[in-house]
Order: sequence, then structure tokens, then C-alpha cells
Amino acid sequence: MRTSRLQLLAAAGVAVASLALTACQDGTGTRDEGASASQPVASAPSGASSQTPEESPSGSGGNGSTANGSGGSGDSGSKGSSAGTSDGSDDAPATFNPCNGANTSVTAAPVSRPVNHMLITVKNTGAKNCDLTYYPVLRFDEMQWVPQPIEDSKPQAVVTLGPGESAYAGVVLSAADGSGSGGATGKKLTVGFQARTPNSDGGPAAIPSLPAKGVYYDSSLTVTYWQSSMDDALAY
Repeated sequence: MRTSRLQLLAAAGVAVASLALTACQDGTGTRDEGASASQPVASAPSGASSQTPEESPSGSGGNGSTANGSGGSGDSGSKGSSAGTSDGSDDAPATFNPCNGANTSVTAAPVSRPVNHMLITVKNTGAKNCDLTYYPVLRFDEMQWVPQPIEDSKPQAVVTLGPGESAYAGVVLSAADGSGSGGATGKKLTVGFQARTPNSDGGPAAIPSLPAKGVYYDSSLTVTYWQSSMDDALAY
């Protein structure tokens, strides 16, 4: 009896060992474990590659920087272009509109101080700004020479008059000490205007009225550049 039991136990052990060996050779357990281990590895790269640009701070920063950069540069480019256009229009030379006898009223009146001086006043009677360049070109009657400007009176910029505004020029008629020569009495005064360049024609001249007795002048006759201030015009 004991021998039979031992034989049965031995047979059972062989059967168990045989089943275990069969399972190992089948590979079923290994395949299951391998599948569970390999599944995350296979899916992780594809998942990471699709999500990194959106979820990674550095990735989103890089891509955001690129996208915003291109968008930003596009925006800044369009603003720069419009600014450039605006700057271009601001920097373009303004239309030159000379003051002359057609768009101003001109008066000429001797003054008591300084002595032997006359003040020329030009008032813009037009609807837009006009520019007074250099100095008035004066001519009494049929005078054959042009009075020279007082260079010390040259302003830093062209005098521009808005509608209704006035500018001035002072005229030294004769030498206070009597040193001038060729004295004469002028009955008619023509005031000429210059354009962009010296001695160029700035348009119609003006002929302001003079006192009935006329205006005495001699070889000392000189004129200031156009001034924005009456005091500046009579300071020479």
C-alpha cells in the first residue's frame, strides 16, 4: 500500500512538472507580461510627440514665440509700414506758398524811433499759410539799384504767416549822421518778394502808399530780413 501511494504521488509530481514545463514552452505567461510592459513604451512616444508642443512650457514658449514672433513681426511690420508711410508724408517737404502782393496787404510807414527808419508790414489776407523768405526787394520810383539787406538781422528760420498774421521789415532810409550820398525823395515804393532761392521771383509785387510828401532816402538805404516781431524789425 505504501508503495502504491508513493507511486501515485510521484505520478502527480510528474504531471505538475509536465504542466509547468508545457506552460513555459507555450510562452503564454511571458507574452502577457511582455504585452503589459511594452504597451506604455509603444504609446508614450507617439503621445509625447503630439502633445509636447502644446503642453511643454519650453515647447509652447518656443512655438508660441515663433508664432507670436511671426505674428508680432507681421503686426509690427504693418505698423512700421503705416508709420513709415506716415513718417514719409510728415517728412515730405511742405508745399511752399510765398507771401506776395496777391495774398497779403502791405503798408509802409516812416517811424519816429529809430530816426530815419520806415516799417514795412505784411499781413496775410489769404486762406492758408504763406512764407516770407529772405528780405523785401525795395525800389523807389525808377531807382536802378537794389538796397542791400542787413545781414545781422537774418532770422534762424523762414517766417511763415497764418491767415490774418503779420510780419515786418525795417528800412534804414538814410544815415543819421548825414554821411550818405545821392539823397532823393521817393514818391512810389515797390515791394518785391523772393521765392525759395535768393533773388528769385516770389510772385506779384506790392505797391503800398507813401506819405504825400514822399520819403527821403540816400545811399545808406538798407533793409532787414523779414521778422515776426515789429521790435526786431526796428532794432537795426
